[in-house]
Amino acid sequence: MPDWEKRFRAPRVGLPDWAEDAPERSLFVSNATGTFELYAWDRATGAQRQATDRPNGTTDGTLSPDGEWIWWFSDTDGDEFGIWMRQPFGGGADEPATPGLDASYPGGLAIGRDGSAVVGRSTDEEGSTVHVVRPGEPPLEIYRHHESAGVGDLSHDGSLIAIEHTEHGDAMHSAIRVVRPDGSTVAELDDTKGGTEELGLSVMGFAPVDGDARLLVGHQRRGRWEPMIWDPLTGVETPLAIDLPGDVGADWYPDGSALLIEHEYQARSELWRYGLSASGTAGEAPASGAAAASGAGEEGAAGTLTRVETPTGTVSGATARPDGAVEFLWSSAAQPPEVRSTSGKVVLDPPGMKAPGSVSVTDTWVEGPGGRIHALVQRPDGEGPFPTVFDIHGGPTWHDSDAFASSPAAWVDHGFAVVRVNYRGSTGYGRAWTDALKHRVGLIELEDIAAVREWAVASGLADPERLVLAGGSWGGYLTLLGLGTQPEAWALGLAAVPVADYVTAYNDEMEALKAMDRTLLGGTPDEVPERFEASSPLTYVDAVRAPVYISAGVNDPRCPIQQVENYVERLEQRSHPHEVYRYDAGHGSLVVEERIKQVRLELDFALRYLEGEGLWSSAAQPPEVRSTSGKV
Repeated sequence: MPDWEKRFRAPRVGLPDWAEDAPERSLFVSNATGTFELYAWDRATGAQRQATDRPNGTTDGTLSPDGEWIWWFSDTDGDEFGIWMRQPFGGGADEPATPGLDASYPGGLAIGRDGSAVVGRSTDEEGSTVHVVRPGEPPLEIYRHHESAGVGDLSHDGSLIAIEHTEHGDAMHSAIRVVRPDGSTVAELDDTKGGTEELGLSVMGFAPVDGDARLLVGHQRRGRWEPMIWDPLTGVETPLAIDLPGDVGADWYPDGSALLIEHEYQARSELWRYGLSASGTAGEAPASGAAAASGAGEEGAAGTLTRVETPTGTVSGATARPDGAVEFLWSSAAQPPEVRSTSGKVVLDPPGMKAPGSVSVTDTWVEGPGGRIHALVQRPDGEGPFPTVFDIHGGPTWHDSDAFASSPAAWVDHGFAVVRVNYRGSTGYGRAWTDALKHRVGLIELEDIAAVREWAVASGLADPERLVLAGGSWGGYLTLLGLGTQPEAWALGLAAVPVADYVTAYNDEMEALKAMDRTLLGGTPDEVPERFEASSPLTYVDAVRAPVYISAGVNDPRCPIQQVENYVERLEQRSHPHEVYRYDAGHGSLVVEERIKQVRLELDFALRYLEGEGLWSSAAQPPEVRSTSGKV
């Protein structure tokens, strides 16, 4: 078995979620059976069991606070439309968790200690709704709006509910409303009003202490994401002037004595502990990263920032346990993911073979039309210029990082350099960088990708005759748009679950994404038709020169299949070289063998068109990369 397949097949585990009032009971995701499913783990006995078993996998789940129930979202073959189910932690039959609520797209979930739950949902007909569900009672609707909204959190004592909403019409910048379980409003926090620029807020969680109304909130008032504490009962806001560059997220320690800080900067992340006073407030002096790193201050003192040691790379999730230890999911481009603990113990060690490592990334900064662009580069062995894959991330509000990824590693194994660009629209580089793509959607991102492409060729890294534009979701969209707007630049295009026809995609997609598209483009296709036309790959399909490979899930609610078929039909009318792979899932697949098949098809397509090579196998013989020269 080649290394690239081993990376997909090697068993992995996610960061365990644990029940707040029963911390020995945990829930985690693993692909141990070949499909990503939920697993229950009793830490006291060491017993583990597979909790879900569905053909297309299950990853969306959580535990009730008492640890008695596993809640999981049941959709149909990846279409993201369904209902919440639950089963006893120790095993047993599944049952509907929210009887009386019809199927919908999920919009957040918070489970109370009294058996109640706050359920966010959305449908094309109803818009966004929030319901309180109590045992034996019909669901109570406490919120409804046609714009996107969802459940942020439920206070420890169940008396307050935080809702993130975009009633103002900007789906990129949420406001926060705190309500009582009957739906009556307690307070509103809205940074979209009164300024020349709209600023976003995010719910990070209520204090984990009974009777404590304080809410940890992410804000963008200083041009980046950072936390503050807001008491909706008194209106008091407590800024946390944490002196770290880049975006800062936070979560509570279980006793409310401190915050676990997640710091992202230049495609890498790290953890810190931020002490609060005995009353749970921050200290007067702003915390200094440099002082804390040098050991200044006592751990636990109010306002003190203390480093939580993690290796260089990316922390994909972290949680503070009741004993003070921090568990985190860590990886780098060179090293596969591991669930680690500051206690030094192995948290979860999946059975079976271990995933082979890959090559490290190097950082490149390129001057672009909107400022300096950060790109991550992986090089194969040998001397360049190399055939090069520009692997474009999705989102668009996301970013590539120094984290392990099996697909780029597969390309490196086959002699390709891989370049990943954090274009304008990416997170992690400040609010202005993220918000810059509005109205000229797609075209702005491609300007940044073009600037990095020019650097890659000029530096001797990339062979200009063998440049591949590739990506999934928003990255697939940028791939198709780039093939049409920059036809001379690319030798090949590989687009997975892409937006291909923007108008049809808007009409068919889930309601929350319609709201996002209205924000990005400034209106609907009827209101701003020229912007949708300028940003749609279908507009430029006749200019495409490079062979095109497209893969798409037939149940995809985000990039629906019909708009892909419209694009493919235009390619067929031109008799343009292309291949299409359709599979029975939604926005990607949770089945390991399906994912391997998709990567194999992409590799085969690229090798055939770029090198005169192909990936060959038979029922009796394993895959080999063969050449028309007759060589293996």
